[in-house]
Amino acid sequence: MKRLHAYISGIVQGVGFRYFTMRHARHYGIVGYVRNLFDGRVEVVAEGDENVLRDFLEVLKQGPPGAYVEDVEVYWEDPTGEFSRFEIRY
Repeated sequence: MKRLHAYISGIVQGVGFRYFTMRHARHYGIVGYVRNLFDGRVEVVAEGDENVLRDFLEVLKQGPPGAYVEDVEVYWEDPTGEFSRFEIRY
């Protein structure tokens, strides 16, 4: 188990990025959250199997139609086990 903490920048707000992320996270069985940040980036915190998280990360780098992912800052951390599902935070 690992924890993925990512900051996605580009055209990632107002294009359905959070719903796209939640849908894929639930498909992969990942727990955590996604939220918009005030600086225009999207933050993703996800916990699960490391190989699954790496696949999930590749999906995040693509984004939904209408998004343009310019950069993804990735931090790998130890999982905390604090999540029971994946959700959108506001």
